[in-house]
Amino acid sequence: MGKIAFVFSGQGAQYPGMGRSFYEQSKTVKELFDRAEDYRKGTLEQCFAGDLDTLKSTKNTQPCLYLASLAAAITLTEQGIVPEAVAGFSLGEIPALSFSKAFSYFEGFKIACRRGEIMNEAAQKVRASMMAVLRLENCVVEKICRRYKNVFPVNYNSPGQLVVAGLSDELELFKQDVHDAGGKTMMLSVGGAFHSPLMNEASRTFEKYLRTVHINKPELPAYSNVTAKPYDGDVKSLLANQINHPVKWDLIITNMVSSGFDVFIETGAGNVLQKLIKRIAPQVVAYSVDNMEGAMTVIKELRSA
Repeated sequence: MGKIAFVFSGQGAQYPGMGRSFYEQSKTVKELFDRAEDYRKGTLEQCFAGDLDTLKSTKNTQPCLYLASLAAAITLTEQGIVPEAVAGFSLGEIPALSFSKAFSYFEGFKIACRRGEIMNEAAQKVRASMMAVLRLENCVVEKICRRYKNVFPVNYNSPGQLVVAGLSDELELFKQDVHDAGGKTMMLSVGGAFHSPLMNEASRTFEKYLRTVHINKPELPAYSNVTAKPYDGDVKSLLANQINHPVKWDLIITNMVSSGFDVFIETGAGNVLQKLIKRIAPQVVAYSVDNMEGAMTVIKELRSA
C-alpha cells in the first residue's frame, strides 16, 4: 500500500442516490445524515431521490455533496484505509477540512449549507455559467479570455482542460473563438460563474460568516485550492478567497505527487477527479469510491497490495 491521499468531489459530480449505500450500512454515516436532516429538512430526500434539476441548484448541491463525500471517506477509514493528506475540489475542500479535523463533521455541514446559500444567491443576480475548454494550451485559453470583460479562467483541471466562467452572452461568443482556435467546449452542470470575480460579493459574505465559526488547524495536510499547498495559517481567509479565485487542481496534484503521494482515492460522487489525476500524473494509482460496492473493491485491492 502506497502513500494515500483522499480527494473530495466538486460540484457538478452530483447525482440522485449519492451516499445512500453508505447511509444504509454505516452507523457513523447514518448518524451524520440524520443530524443533517434535523438541521436542514429535506436533505435526505434530495440526496437519495432528488431529481437532477433539484440537485443542480447550488443551495442543494453543496450540502448534499458534502455528506456524500464524507460518507465515502468515513466508510473507508472504518475499514482501515487511512489517508496521510486530503484535498478537495471547490466544495470538496469543505469535507476535506472536516475530515482533517479543522471542524466537526456537523459543523462542516453547516458551513457547506451556508456556502451553498451564499453562492446560490450570488448566481441568481447575473446570468452566468461555466464551460470546460478542451484540447488547447492554458496560455491560449487565457489569451482568448482576455478578449472579454466577463469571462475568466477559473479551474485549472489538468493538461488540456481549463474551465472558464463568465456571463452567458459572452460565453456564447467565447465558445466560437475557442472552436476557431481548434478547441472543444463543454458546458458544466453548475448554476453560476464560480471562482471568478463575479463571485466577489459572495466571497466577502462568506468570510463574514466564517468569522463566527471556530476553525482549528487541520491535523492532516489539507491542500488549498488557492495556494495549491497545505493550509498554513488563516484557514478562514483562504476558504473565503477560494470562492472568487481559480482552483489550481493540476498544481495541487503535482505538489502532492512531489511529496510522495502515489495512491489517490476520490470520495464523493462519480469519478471526475480520478480521471483528472490520471491525466496529471499517469504513474499514480487513482480510485473513485461513491458506493459501498466500490469501497469494498478498493479496500480489497489496497489490502492485497
